[in-house]
Amino acid sequence: MAQVTVTIDGKAYRMACEEGQEDHLSELADRFDRYVGHLKSQFGEIGDLRITVMAGIMIMDELSETSRKIGALEAELDALKSNREGAAEKQQRSEQQMVSAVTELTARLETLTAKLNGRVTAPVS
Repeated sequence: MAQVTVTIDGKAYRMACEEGQEDHLSELADRFDRYVGHLKSQFGEIGDLRITVMAGIMIMDELSETSRKIGALEAELDALKSNREGAAEKQQRSEQQMVSAVTELTARLETLTAKLNGRVTAPVS
């Protein structure tokens, strides 16, 4: 297990992580530290625990909003897929109707052709 030392609000914290995840953990800690720094600049020294809780709530709010947006995008994607499948089914029905009409027309033409050929080949009296 790898170990990383991260700094949040000027305090160093030694943390364990999976091998290869050190840079990712450091990046997450840096982002969290920016939240803490932002809150401290707005509210001043109101206590480390309170600032940390506020930063955590801000992050959870952003996560909630992101999850909502992802849900909306997934629903939109499902609707688009459904519309595309519906359009394909409609096109298939249309093609089947066209094939049916052409088949019927062909049969009628063959019948007419046979009748005409029958008249032409019949002996004239």
